[in-house]
Amino acid sequence: MTHKSFDLDADIVELTPFVPEAEAVPTAPLAELAFRADAWLPDETNRLRAAFAEDHTIDEIAAMLGRPRAGVATRIHDLGLRRNSRRSWTDWDDEEMARCYAHEPTATLAARLGRGVSALYARARLLDLSEPGSPPYSGWEDAQLRAGYDKGVPVAQIASLIGRPFTGIISRASTLGLRHACQPDDWSDAEMTRALELASTGARYVAIAQLLTAEGFPARNGRSLGQRLRKLGYGRGWGRPWIAEEDDLLRHAYTTGASLTPLRERLGRTPHSIRWRVEALGLRGTHVHRDGFRQGPVWTAEEEARLRADYGKIPTRQIADQIGRGVRAVLYHANRMGLTHGFMRAFSADEDRAIRNAWTYGVSMVDVAQALGRDPAVIGKHAARIGCRFNDPARPVRGPKTRRANRIPITLRSLLALDSADAVDVDLPLAA
Repeated sequence: MTHKSFDLDADIVELTPFVPEAEAVPTAPLAELAFRADAWLPDETNRLRAAFAEDHTIDEIAAMLGRPRAGVATRIHDLGLRRNSRRSWTDWDDEEMARCYAHEPTATLAARLGRGVSALYARARLLDLSEPGSPPYSGWEDAQLRAGYDKGVPVAQIASLIGRPFTGIISRASTLGLRHACQPDDWSDAEMTRALELASTGARYVAIAQLLTAEGFPARNGRSLGQRLRKLGYGRGWGRPWIAEEDDLLRHAYTTGASLTPLRERLGRTPHSIRWRVEALGLRGTHVHRDGFRQGPVWTAEEEARLRADYGKIPTRQIADQIGRGVRAVLYHANRMGLTHGFMRAFSADEDRAIRNAWTYGVSMVDVAQALGRDPAVIGKHAARIGCRFNDPARPVRGPKTRRANRIPITLRSLLALDSADAVDVDLPLAA
């Protein structure tokens, strides 16, 4: 049976008194530590510090002390010695570290000091600037935590009373094995049986939890319900192997053209799982209908021929109006047919050369677009990408000022001939 939540008054500072137990004083004599022949003596440690401060290498220090290199390196690490052979830490650096380390991001401070982030961490440790970890829970804190959980005090109020973060209180309570008084009772056999019955209908976990609450069972959330159902061995099909009967139902759907939605709900499978199994069974392309499960009228041979002839040459919306379909349907079917829109095809080397010649010899961007069969905006963007902006003030020759109707049409061949010996034989509407 769950308890009602117990709110704390503002003047409550302690839930229960805590009297620490007297610590037992050890009476046995201390045992003498065994002497190690390779133990570091104080004199060796001082010599190591002095040699390290003088910027000797680890190999030199090892030869000086008569110890292996690995042992010297380990001792240097244990002593927390750090150095920068190229630039030592100055008093100003240490003052800046002490002033800003706790308030600024380490990366920002490292960039200002011109050092690495790891170097700042090591220096902060030597200067005792590193933030210590959370102190261990005291006996008084554990006593307040136990009393708060027993009385049903909200966890947020317990955290405020003790002075610990909310997540820290929950973690500590889990470590102590505490159960909050307001937490729902454990699952009963009747509740688990009813939850399995509702789950078999395909309802979502949140809806099942609401139905259980309406029927008088303890209030739970969808997450806890899902965890309990999985412990009972119930699953929604994720990772469940396919059996022969399911494969037969999938083949039957492709043979008869039945919808996959009822089958997916019946099998408890996701759309991705269905698609993966179709690929594994080799059913793709074997549907009784030519367009598979796609809804809408079937594309005729005449419609596909018109789409193949006009796609990329006239606006897609105009094609959709002529065929009597939506723009998205036209784009989707063109993609299925492998058609490529003319405005999206990659530029060839000859086209790049033609654009550069047009930019150099003063040919209009619109004339270039007509010659290449592309949109002027696409030509302008690509020309800027290759360093030939048509509106560049530094362009060698400006575009023609005559009316476009009075100019001679330009072709790709004529543009390519501009920088060759045949340019004199080609008539182009160049700028005067």
